[in-house]
Order: sequence, then structure tokens, then C-alpha cells
Amino acid sequence: MYTSNFIIAASAGTPFYQDSKFWVAIPVILFLLFVAYKGAFRAMGKALDDRAEKIRAELDEARRLREEAQTLLASYQRKQKEAETQAEAIVKQARVDAENMASQARKDLAESLERRMAQAEAKIANAEIKAMSEVKAKAADLAMNTAEKLLRTELSAADKSKLIADGIKQMGSALG
Repeated sequence: MYTSNFIIAASAGTPFYQDSKFWVAIPVILFLLFVAYKGAFRAMGKALDDRAEKIRAELDEARRLREEAQTLLASYQRKQKEAETQAEAIVKQARVDAENMASQARKDLAESLERRMAQAEAKIANAEIKAMSEVKAKAADLAMNTAEKLLRTELSAADKSKLIADGIKQMGSALG
């Protein structure tokens, strides 16, 4: 815009050094040359380059962190799958163990019932034997009492002496 006005003013027949825009442009150009001479553009370029390098480093760090996060995510996903597999294996093993324990419990219960049945039968047999021996003992006592009564009342003294002598002989042969 300034250039087009400058050209228009120059073509109008007035010399360029009389135009106010010319005198404004000269200090601006001189200022820019001074700034360039002092290295401001290099400093700005260096600052921009430093900023670009810092941004590049931040991007590299972000990429590195992203890759690290992806690696960690993959690791955690793998660990989660392993944990799920282990949990399934544990559940399967627990079911097998529970079935085995139930089977063993049924088997143990059957064995225990058989043992108790055998013990009950043995107790019954012992009770029968004991009852039979008590009956035999009672019968023997009764027979003895009856025999004693018979011997006292119905046998003569000679018959009694003969029975005593026969009993001594039998004991002597049984002991000897």
C-alpha cells in the first residue's frame, strides 16, 4: 500500500525526497539495518530455532512416553490374559478337587457305614454269645441245684460214697 502510494506520488511529478512517506521509510529502513547489524534477526532466528528444537525434543519425549505407555499397556493386557487363564485353571482345578472330595466323601461314608454295620453285627454276635453263655450258666446252675436236691433227698449214703470215689478217679485221670 505504501509502495503503491509512493509510486503514485513519484509519478505525479513531485520529487521523492519531498514526500513524507519517503522520510518515514528511511528511519524504518535504517532501524531494520541497525537491528540486522546488531544480530537481532540472528537472535530471533536462534530463538526460533531453539524453540523449534525444544518443541522437537518435547515431541520426541512425547513419542517415547507414548511408546512406553503402549508397551506397558501391552504388558498389562498380557498379564491380565495370563491372570484370566490362571483363574480359569484354578476354577477348573477347584471343580475337579470338589468332585474328587465329594467322591471320596461318599466312599468314606460308605466305608464308615460298612464298618459301623460290621461293628453292630459284631456287638450283636457278642451279645448273642454272652446271652447264650448266661443261659448255659443259668441252666448249669439250675441243673446243679436240681442234681444237688436229688442227691440229697433220693440217694443213700452208700450211693453217695460211690459217686464221690468215681469223681475222684475221674479227676485224677483228667489231671494226670
